[in-house]
Amino acid sequence: MNNQNEKTTSLPFFGIPKLLPFMKKYRGTLIFMVVCGLISTVMDILLPQFQGYALNEYITKGNLHGFHWFILAYVAGIIVSATSFFCSASNAMRVEVSVNRDLRNAAFEHLQTLSFSYFNQNSVGYIHARVMSDTSRIGSLVSWTMMDSVWHFSYLIGAVAVMLVLNTRLALMVITILPLIVILFSVFQKKLIRINREVREINSKITSNFNEGITGAKTIKSLVIEDKIQNDFVEDTATMRKKSVRAAHLRGLFAATMNMASSMALAIVLWQGGYLAAEEVGTFSMFMSYAQGMMEPVRWLIDAISDVITTQVNIERLMRLIETKSDVTDTPDVIEKYGDSFEPKRENWEEIKGDIEFKDVSFKYPDGDEYVLEHFNLKIPFGSNIAIVGETGAGKSTLINLVCRFFEPTAGQVLIDGRDARERSQLWLHSAIGYVLQTPHLFSGTIRENLLYGNPNATEEQIDRALKLVSADNVIAHLEKGLDSDVGEGGDLLSTGEKQLISFARAILADPRILVLDEATASVDTITEQKIQSAIDTIISGRTSLVVAHRLSTIRNADLILVVRDGKIIEQGNHEQLLEKKGHYYNLYTRQYEDEATGALLAGQV
Repeated sequence: MNNQNEKTTSLPFFGIPKLLPFMKKYRGTLIFMVVCGLISTVMDILLPQFQGYALNEYITKGNLHGFHWFILAYVAGIIVSATSFFCSASNAMRVEVSVNRDLRNAAFEHLQTLSFSYFNQNSVGYIHARVMSDTSRIGSLVSWTMMDSVWHFSYLIGAVAVMLVLNTRLALMVITILPLIVILFSVFQKKLIRINREVREINSKITSNFNEGITGAKTIKSLVIEDKIQNDFVEDTATMRKKSVRAAHLRGLFAATMNMASSMALAIVLWQGGYLAAEEVGTFSMFMSYAQGMMEPVRWLIDAISDVITTQVNIERLMRLIETKSDVTDTPDVIEKYGDSFEPKRENWEEIKGDIEFKDVSFKYPDGDEYVLEHFNLKIPFGSNIAIVGETGAGKSTLINLVCRFFEPTAGQVLIDGRDARERSQLWLHSAIGYVLQTPHLFSGTIRENLLYGNPNATEEQIDRALKLVSADNVIAHLEKGLDSDVGEGGDLLSTGEKQLISFARAILADPRILVLDEATASVDTITEQKIQSAIDTIISGRTSLVVAHRLSTIRNADLILVVRDGKIIEQGNHEQLLEKKGHYYNLYTRQYEDEATGALLAGQV
């Protein structure tokens, strides 16, 4: 699914102007590449002159005087041509890998600045195709295609110039194919762009499905839906094949038409050139070499035009990503004072205490029509423990997303320490928040490396204390390499509960002023949950804590409980107050208590 901020529009001049900022830093290399390519072309244009001279002066006249100097000059020309071509090709390769790197870095860096809404609306495969596949094709365009264009166009121009000198009439016959190329190009361009855009889009979908087929392997097997996943994948690849074949047919028709036009022109040249051969063999030989040599640039032009048209789609897709605006941004004044996510000015950061206030806040999601919050007011003093409860899908994460500034209020203000959060940088706020998700995520690497993401300067004592505080030290004790054990991709070498404990310890190491627990104990067993729960009382002391809870027994001591239903806060108060109201919270609590009691009774009977 495409981000609604993205617009599909054709870029002028195949989108090349959009790439100029990425090419500018390599202008010296590009110029050297072009110069070497021109030298190589000049030598390729001169070599037929050597052949014509040999035929006219040595073969026809039977005179070998000075032939050894001719051979030396000819060999020198070949060496110069080969050397210049090598230099041009090596620099083209350098430009390709460098531009690829810069485009991927720019795309990945920009992804870090985009708000959650972008990732909610675009799949991993969709984004992956832009960052990896599209950049690869673009890198090839600005290097090899440019190098080839220098060689082929300069050869074409040089050959035509020499042929005009040799025989104007025959040269003009060759030149007549150029208007035909322009006409054919205009006819096929729009059709090729449209079909290639469709091919790239279905390719993104296939990549996304392939990614889900791997990451969701356990779920697929447990649901016994291998056949459905396979059928969906086969259906997508069949669509890809159908569209690719159609694109190939169009390209083939384009190429065949162009080749027929160039071959007919060459046939006319060969027919008329027979009169020239009767007069001067060497001159005819040069003319034929140039006429035949021009066919390669013409054929290259056919493929290059098609490739450029195809790559225009890649440029469009990548530039839409890079130019996509985030729903959450810092103002220029804020960036000037506090810096951004990549160049923070920490010396200007005020210390965060942890007071939070919702001031007349109304909010609806970027892709939604209904307001989730309307004129909502709430003060959360520093050190408060706020719990947010509700049934699955009730919208409990909305308040958390606003506090963390993952989304901006549609109206009103979220105040941090009495100031609008938008008056300071996102990184300033995020650096003071410890967030433990219901579904924990660990980065590839060791447990120690993952813990140090929370605090790169943490000592061994601090790490040990954090692990013991959440009972994660038992996990480490059972691993052969301890803290240096590898967690695998996404932490897959550990159980979900073990990953949760590590992510909990990581958040504690960050020593945040605001602690967010998003159903943080939902993935651990009851005994571990009890240990963590007893530690939470110690952890939240001296911090503002926001707890999204599924098990209501864990939040009975909260200072304030917010009850969410259908995306709106319908009740608020402490545990005793809400039970006295006998409203929605009362129903949730009693039902859950009865379920737990029944489960414990059945477990005891077994």
